[in-house]
Amino acid sequence: MHDSGTTQRAVGFLLRLIDTEDAAGVRRRIGVPAAAAEERRITYAVLKQSWVPASVLLWILEQDDPELNAVVYGHAWADPAMRRAVLRGIPFGPGRTDTLPVDDVLLRHADEPPEPEGFAGRGLVATLRAVTAMKPARQAASMVLGHRDWRTVTEADREQPLPGYARWALSLRPDCPPDLRAQFGSHAKFTHRVREAGILTGPGEYATAHGPAAQVLKVLSLGPVMFPARVGEAEDALRPLVRDHLAGREEAWAVLAQLLGTFHGTAPELIMTAGAIA
Repeated sequence: MHDSGTTQRAVGFLLRLIDTEDAAGVRRRIGVPAAAAEERRITYAVLKQSWVPASVLLWILEQDDPELNAVVYGHAWADPAMRRAVLRGIPFGPGRTDTLPVDDVLLRHADEPPEPEGFAGRGLVATLRAVTAMKPARQAASMVLGHRDWRTVTEADREQPLPGYARWALSLRPDCPPDLRAQFGSHAKFTHRVREAGILTGPGEYATAHGPAAQVLKVLSLGPVMFPARVGEAEDALRPLVRDHLAGREEAWAVLAQLLGTFHGTAPELIMTAGAIA
């Protein structure tokens, strides 16, 4: 098989979706190490080295775990709003309102992104209404922190639509509520930009509609540690395909492992192709 950590992680994630005995046989056949509880520090290191869609970082923040939040803060793809929220202990989990503890190292050494010019004097909604270009719109949008602020923005836009730049910048926030994004309207170009920004409807969509498969499955392999509350959605989306096309067929798994290094399609396409070839 292709000798890489990415391939081992990708195959290992899919092996979670079949019977334990069958998985053990496949591991012996293609040389994938036995599954074991993974230390957080290893998972953190893999995440740090990986490009991930913005929504994946949001799924991690939804755990409301100060240690995981610190990992997100240090990720190259974390945006100013995420970093600001982590340092202020803003919760992301559904229904949570209590302020979160902040990692001690972050408190001592991390700096919060600067506020937009004039924000303190105008307030959130007035700042959003004042923007006339994309850069200040992004800066203003980064000040929306937590469920309460999103409700305030939703009500303000309902009373009087926010400027187009503000709507655009808010929509590109991965934690923008879907109902608010829909309230802003839809357009083919808009939908494309949202997708390009790494905004996903959920792990199920990521697992089935995005590629290349090796990268997607590698990121999902981090789920049991980094976003355990959401990774089951991806597993449920892929499980029927894995059982129908791979199951305990060791030769099909060997083909899948060989394809992974150069396959550019989605995980479902990979699974069906490996099964068909075998």
